[in-house]
Amino acid sequence: MIRKKKSGYTRLKTRIFLQLCLMALGTIFLIWALYIGVFSGRLAEGAVNIIQRLFFLDYEQALGLYNYYVRGNFDLIFWLVFAALFLIMFRFALSWFMRYFRQIDQGLDALLQEDRGEISMAPEMWEMEQKLNLVHHTLEKRKLEAQLSEQRKNDMVMYLAHDIRTPLTSVIGYLCLLEEAPDMPEEQRTKYVRITLDKAYRLEHLVNEFFEITRYNLQHIVLEKEDVNLSYLLVQMADEFYPILTDHANKVEFQVEDNLHIYGDPDRLARVFNNILKNAVAYSFPGTVIRIWSERFPGEVCVCFENQGRTVPKHKLDAIFEKFYRLDEARQTESGGAGLGLAIAREIVLLHGGRITAQSEDNVTVFRVELPLKG
Repeated sequence: MIRKKKSGYTRLKTRIFLQLCLMALGTIFLIWALYIGVFSGRLAEGAVNIIQRLFFLDYEQALGLYNYYVRGNFDLIFWLVFAALFLIMFRFALSWFMRYFRQIDQGLDALLQEDRGEISMAPEMWEMEQKLNLVHHTLEKRKLEAQLSEQRKNDMVMYLAHDIRTPLTSVIGYLCLLEEAPDMPEEQRTKYVRITLDKAYRLEHLVNEFFEITRYNLQHIVLEKEDVNLSYLLVQMADEFYPILTDHANKVEFQVEDNLHIYGDPDRLARVFNNILKNAVAYSFPGTVIRIWSERFPGEVCVCFENQGRTVPKHKLDAIFEKFYRLDEARQTESGGAGLGLAIAREIVLLHGGRITAQSEDNVTVFRVELPLKG
């Protein structure tokens, strides 16, 4: 059964108001009954009879005592009885109110339990029930995300440790050959030296991935904002990627507005665009063009990176900004890093008050980085 939501705890306020009204009406009714009884014959007659039996008096003497002590001090007795009745009714009202606090307390205890289910409360506590269940689901989601991230991290470290052994074994093997055969032909020696150097570079890359994982866990990103020439930053970054682009037979095509300025951290933004372009190169088809263009909107600018490569499935596209996530499940480590580049890029963009998204279809993947023009 779906319960209709009322904002502002309307049900709870209505319930408390009705309880207070009942308490007041009950007190008034009892006082009215006392007042009528004192001045009517029934209660007075009963009181006189009680006085007769307690003090062994005749009717006239008992009636005199009643009139002197009861009717003569009626105001005092009235307020004493009123105070006593009010305190009793107030005590019952507090018990009603405390029921809601007990439900909240039980709901908070439920949040601390490992295998907790849905939290259920009284109908008038509907809004509190919804908020506690929202916190419940949020905690569960974050717990699962943390577990998944930790598992990915452990898998990544395990893969990297395994991958390091291969180039390290090759380096040691070729160096041993060079040492054991000093009279090796120069052409063969040059070949072995080149292979050893390539394996050493690969080993350095893997070690850097370990450091990247460590830095991600320890770093706290603090922005140092200033005026940034975004156009110059992007051109400079593309120039630095020229050797990598050449190795992949890729080219960069620019359609970025000249002298496009924003307010941000140039070093952090450079890392964002560096990580995105690195990802674009790693997953592009050889010989294709990587397009970089900008779009200006009221109050913000959008920088887009487009590369031609295998279409990224929707379920993977939603996860690529999560830390330690890699597209290449087969661990083709040459095509990517520790799975932190896009996660770090997202954090930096969010700190700038922007957002980063990705879409992929028909072998074309586009990353969009939206940044405010003013910080």
